[in-house]
Amino acid sequence: MAATLLLVSALAEELEHPGVLHTGMGKLNAAYALTRALRGGPPPALVVNYGTAGGLKPGLSGLVEVAGVLQADMNAGPLAPRGLTPQDPSPMVLSSGQPGVLCGTGDQFVTAPDPWLLEQGVEVVDMELFAIAWVCQREGVPWRAFKFISDHADNDAGTSWQAHLASGRELFLQQLERLRSDPTAPLEAP
Repeated sequence: MAATLLLVSALAEELEHPGVLHTGMGKLNAAYALTRALRGGPPPALVVNYGTAGGLKPGLSGLVEVAGVLQADMNAGPLAPRGLTPQDPSPMVLSSGQPGVLCGTGDQFVTAPDPWLLEQGVEVVDMELFAIAWVCQREGVPWRAFKFISDHADNDAGTSWQAHLASGRELFLQQLERLRSDPTAPLEAP
């Protein structure tokens, strides 16, 4: 019997597929939509996020899997170090338990590298994954995330993102077929 997967994507333009939970852009929308979905029925065996991301690492392209995610725009100093939420016991990096890249999530479309993110080893940036991983952690549901590098988080990011918004869909759907039969299936190179 195949594992129950909950597919989560911010926008239908990224992943139009039956049963996908479209959250809308940003951390608040993602947290709210996923929390409602998880509280609305039996928990899935795995939450799978797919979306676009800006690549910070030179040469990074295509579909990548996320090993961990941190909150790129939480900066409550001096109450807590950057990346940590005061009074929240969560670690700075939430781990998927899979090999892959480090993602930085923030409520901004990145058009220039942030030196702090580069110091942390962040390789891709998005706008929803940290919230998805945080909700999964709170609800005790494992998660995996796959990101298609749509732009390079530079001056051309907006134009590139628009042009490549749907480009990774077929790559992800191929991976999804493998996940349906084996939720631990590694990302296969094209």
